[in-house]
Amino acid sequence: MNTIIRKQISIHPEVMDLLNKQIAMEMHASAAYLAMASWCDQRELLNSKELFYKQAEEEREHAMKFFTFINDNGGAAISPSIDSVNNDFESLKAIYEKSLDQEIAVSDSIKKIFKKARTEDDFVTEVFLQWFITEQAEEEDKFRSIIDIFDLMEGMPLKMIDERIPTE
Repeated sequence: MNTIIRKQISIHPEVMDLLNKQIAMEMHASAAYLAMASWCDQRELLNSKELFYKQAEEEREHAMKFFTFINDNGGAAISPSIDSVNNDFESLKAIYEKSLDQEIAVSDSIKKIFKKARTEDDFVTEVFLQWFITEQAEEEDKFRSIIDIFDLMEGMPLKMIDERIPTE
């Protein structure tokens, strides 16, 4: 007799729901960064364009890490729909401020999942999330540093400011 044994779920169901919401948040962030990259591309802001295309891909990679983590641990990852992505921005600085706000929201969401995993003794998820917590601190710092460039170079031509923005 052949028996297929499905991996037993090791993620707490409420934590899995939060992880699926995180996938949607990461994919929305990816789409938002694509919109920002396009805005920059249309204005020949080459460093910002490159940075936002990379950010879009990075957010998609994060979503895929959550997706595969859920499935690899016996859960059911859900492919999200993406809606209401802003494609119109008032300025490059406003884009970077929006990016920082977005990264802070992602950080807060991951910390919420971490706390829930801890209260539910979901150690597998807690360990998995530690990398994301560190990653988010780095992302927030990157955008804060870029916003500092705008403050330091206030009044300078936008192309000059863009040239100072690191693409890594």
